[in-house]
Amino acid sequence: MKILTINPGSTSTKVAVFEDEQLLHSKTLRHSTEELAPFQKLTDQFEFRARIVEEFLKEVGIEPNDLAAVVGRGGLLDPIPGGTYKVSEDMLEILREGKNGEHASNLGALIAYEFTKKYGIPSFIVDPVVVDELEPLARYSGHPMFKRKSIFHALNQKATARMAAAQLGKTYEEVNLIVVHMGGGISIGAHRRGKVVNVNNALDGDGPFTPERSGTLPLTQLIDLCFSGKYTLDEMKKKIKGAGGMVDYLGTNDGLTVQQRIREGDKEAELVYKAMAYQIAKWIGKMAAVLKGEVDAIVLTGGLAYDKEFMVKWLTEYVSFIAPVLVFPGGDEERALAMGALRVLRGLEQAKNYAENVLKI
Repeated sequence: MKILTINPGSTSTKVAVFEDEQLLHSKTLRHSTEELAPFQKLTDQFEFRARIVEEFLKEVGIEPNDLAAVVGRGGLLDPIPGGTYKVSEDMLEILREGKNGEHASNLGALIAYEFTKKYGIPSFIVDPVVVDELEPLARYSGHPMFKRKSIFHALNQKATARMAAAQLGKTYEEVNLIVVHMGGGISIGAHRRGKVVNVNNALDGDGPFTPERSGTLPLTQLIDLCFSGKYTLDEMKKKIKGAGGMVDYLGTNDGLTVQQRIREGDKEAELVYKAMAYQIAKWIGKMAAVLKGEVDAIVLTGGLAYDKEFMVKWLTEYVSFIAPVLVFPGGDEERALAMGALRVLRGLEQAKNYAENVLKI
């Protein structure tokens, strides 16, 4: 069964075709600033991106009617449990309006559904960033006006958790794992028997600092700065996401650059990079407490998990007393999307209905 996956990012669209578990073709379609300049909103890019996805299929010699399914990366929907969802009109309406914010991933379902309309091919999304399986205790923030939200790298976290469970000779539903996705943002999730019962909000200033996000900041100092008159709202938000964390300390968000600076004797770079590992380890410890110490493995994934010389080594030193550390570098989101659809096509899972699963939180 051939499956097309569509993973839109801010300046690229990653596309791939799988035949069952085998990758047949993949390509990153990059979009220049000039190409995207005419579009006011992200959703205005829909026709442009849909067209080049079809051109990719022509380039690799695959007819749309040869596809068994098309899978798009899920966007900023209302909170839902994890799983594979059939793309539906009510889902698309939320994404078109940008009800929960604009994000390139909002285009994934829109483009996938175009294949349903034109060719009658089933379209799905899998484990979008808004997957919410928090246990009730995890929703408390410390003040009734604020509720903790579940926004994290659900697609890669769950796909990697399934691989880790398989390596342990068990199913995802049989294990307790702490999964650490380390990219530009970092999310650390407590997976209990197939559900992510607690996780830091990786998008909105919660958790360890990351290559380009501040993570949790001292609250009173943050309030004082907000009311100092020195910064606009947008500038303050930028400090939390995009211009915070490692990039603000060291002037780069590139882990490879920092690792090289450490090798060349840059003590400041080493201290900051190690502080990031220290904060990640603290959050792993928090999630171990959530799981009451019953942890089958700690799973490291994302781009920084390639760094066995520093990051993986330091984290292992800090947390290996909790459970064995398994490392799955990178994150194959296209494969994760395809496997989500394949489980449905093979009857191993039922495709979920979005409207029936939206959580009333």
